[in-house]
Amino acid sequence: MSFEELALPTKNQIAWQNLELGFFVHFGMNTFCDQEWGDGTDSPEKFNPISLDARQWVKLAKKAGFKYFILTAKHHDGFCLWPTKTTDYSVKASPWNLGKGDVVLECAKACKEEDMPFGVYISPWDRHEKCYPDKEKYDDFYCEQLTGILTQYGPLVELWFDGAGSEGREYDWARIIGIVKKHQPDAMIFNMGQPTIRWVGNENGVAPYPCWNTRSNAKISMFSDDKVNWLPAECDVPIRGDHWFWHPNDEQSLRSLDNLLSIYYQSVGHGTNLLLNVAPDNRGLIPEEDFNQVLEFGNEIRRRFSNPIAVTEGKGHEHILELPEEIFINTISLQEDIARGERVRKYEIDFWQENQWTIIAEGSAIGHKRIQCLPRIKTSKLRLRVLESIAEPLILSFSCFNTTKDV
Repeated sequence: MSFEELALPTKNQIAWQNLELGFFVHFGMNTFCDQEWGDGTDSPEKFNPISLDARQWVKLAKKAGFKYFILTAKHHDGFCLWPTKTTDYSVKASPWNLGKGDVVLECAKACKEEDMPFGVYISPWDRHEKCYPDKEKYDDFYCEQLTGILTQYGPLVELWFDGAGSEGREYDWARIIGIVKKHQPDAMIFNMGQPTIRWVGNENGVAPYPCWNTRSNAKISMFSDDKVNWLPAECDVPIRGDHWFWHPNDEQSLRSLDNLLSIYYQSVGHGTNLLLNVAPDNRGLIPEEDFNQVLEFGNEIRRRFSNPIAVTEGKGHEHILELPEEIFINTISLQEDIARGERVRKYEIDFWQENQWTIIAEGSAIGHKRIQCLPRIKTSKLRLRVLESIAEPLILSFSCFNTTKDV
């Protein structure tokens, strides 16, 4: 690839990648039926979160350092968390708030209060809607449903189009994306239609390394024929094992702090965004165990990465990071100026010891961010050498840390 062919992100894609950490909330009919995928036949009478507090959800996300919030407004069962005119299979048919409630509105308000970007998941696959087998009728139905979401709840940071159940189905994506661009032109589009961000390819929250942002090096959604050249990935994962919705007596599946940190290093640390799902229970509250684990996770990320020992930046193939003294380090973080594209293709990290440079790490992609763990060493300076690149390397940040607690 030549410099002239170097793919570049849009301003909205850069802003989205800078968010890094997203808070996912799976909540709906499944929460009350001890299941992951409903078939659309469960009675709305079951939906009654008597203590629902969207502010608790969003305040937790904010306090833990998450930068955007996404709600499952409609999952595959077709039950809608807002009182849409398109169907009676929604909160308006439930006993919650005497049928006058709106979970999407509650979340939108809470996000506005906390200055938290808000997004929605709205499943194209609908197992309840009787017109689903009729392509044209369902396209009309879905477009009307989507328009309601896009026009009633303020600016949206992301629209999450889950491809599950839609294999082999042709939706009118030109029309759907036209509606998105008309009402929410700045929203990121996940996975389907004309995506501006892509699914990483698993639900483990981890990205491969290297995980390039350029379309030519990345696997685009199987549902898309889009022609965008920059397509960053999002890693989604539930905080409880493989359960996206809350289940009773399921506390043993809660991920450990070490597991969550490993996921962070393999998602954000590989240049992608991490979307961590934290599911409210049937009261409409985040369970205490999950609540505390999210806070501990956020606090540990801040402890490790809020105060780098040293930072430098600049252009060129060689960068020296001078430390304030000879000190222990065990982690480096690299960032390119992605507004000018992914230029680095191969690099090495050296440390200064006994009056000479010794290689300690190497890699290929840097992109938005590359967090790399090192053997614990004591040194006074580090060196980044870019061995292969497309055009001149533009390093936005080269920093180092000691993440251990004993020093």
